[in-house]
Amino acid sequence: MSTDGDRSRRAVLKAAVALGGASALSACLDRTDDDPVPTGDPASKPPRQHAWREYVRHDDHGNTQLPSHQILLYLDFDVEGPPTDEDQEALAASLTALDRAYAWRHEGLLHSLAYSPAYFDRFDASLPEGIDLPEPTALSPFESPTFDRQDAVLHLASDRADVVLTADRALRGERETANGVSVPPLTEVATVASRRTGFVGAGLPAANQDAAGIPDSEPVPEASPLFMGFEAGFRGNQATEDYVTIESGPFAGGTTKVIANLRQRLDDWYDEQSEAERVMEMFSPGHAENGLVEGVGDNLGSSSGIDQFVDGIVDDAREHGRVGHAQKAARANRDTDGNVRLLRRHFESTDDIGSDQRVASLHFPSLQRRISAFEAVRRAMNGTDLTEATPAIRQRVNNGILEYIFVRRRGNFLVPPRRHRVLPTPRPE
Repeated sequence: MSTDGDRSRRAVLKAAVALGGASALSACLDRTDDDPVPTGDPASKPPRQHAWREYVRHDDHGNTQLPSHQILLYLDFDVEGPPTDEDQEALAASLTALDRAYAWRHEGLLHSLAYSPAYFDRFDASLPEGIDLPEPTALSPFESPTFDRQDAVLHLASDRADVVLTADRALRGERETANGVSVPPLTEVATVASRRTGFVGAGLPAANQDAAGIPDSEPVPEASPLFMGFEAGFRGNQATEDYVTIESGPFAGGTTKVIANLRQRLDDWYDEQSEAERVMEMFSPGHAENGLVEGVGDNLGSSSGIDQFVDGIVDDAREHGRVGHAQKAARANRDTDGNVRLLRRHFESTDDIGSDQRVASLHFPSLQRRISAFEAVRRAMNGTDLTEATPAIRQRVNNGILEYIFVRRRGNFLVPPRRHRVLPTPRPE
């Protein structure tokens, strides 16, 4: 297939997932291969819902390649107060059917169900003291996001657009089966309050750069997995699944999850910044000065090498009048032993939540043992201290990538271990 033909196919698959209807699924099936989708065994799933790394593709450097197509279903449970036994049985039937329909891997379906602070407010009992799950809050003086306070969010991910779309439609009651398995709809116990979609991986951002916020010159490189034109999620700059896992108490084996939605405005990023300036603001001035990034950054291997540029960030600010996004975040994204604290699983989107407009946006799920770890890293990204080092660094200007991203939504969730994924109490046995 030609490059143009392949790009058109990817754009159609992405559009089908975003639309989500029967005609979209039909269009999707017309453009996917005929290979059978592997079925699953509910008894063989890993005990952690967030255990994805072993089951997805990796590049030549061991970096995780997240599933290409992803859907977030934000749910409000219909019952007032604590859920009933009947609610639990109904939701368990939906999830078990999904487990049976698809293998737990990227050609099948990965999924996780996470619960908000508002969900746990239904109960008289409180969460154990060791569970850090606050209500979402603004994390900079220049953002005013809408907070996602729905009861729960179900995250679906697969390399096959037809898989996520079929599972999504079955769960929403728009078809009876998925991959030959009868799936009771989760709409028997919950209302889908918001449906959000996205994509990640080389070729997909380039195929979908006709969204508002990206210049008409179509500058997104074909090789880039993200709209901003660089690789991300290097293995050496990510927390491990073990590290972000809650170690003790009733939710041992679970984790916490923050999901933000960011609007991207990339006209100035591509039209006014040189490639060297983009490298400076994404990584660090040192990366540009030493020519460390070639193209989208695949040459960096399994680590961006950002740690060597963290201590000199104030000097960089004074000398270059710019600082890097990764450079700022890394200051708070290491524990006292040097371990990375966050496991980021972000993916691109053209969602403009609440409207039909197509805009460049980013869904940003982050896993960590405690929500406070995410909040510390996000505040470090503000670079407030660096604005005091030199007038060249301002709240958004020359301050990493803050000039180009705008937080629209944020929600905090607890991802229970699989044994407690169905409507858990705050202190499950």
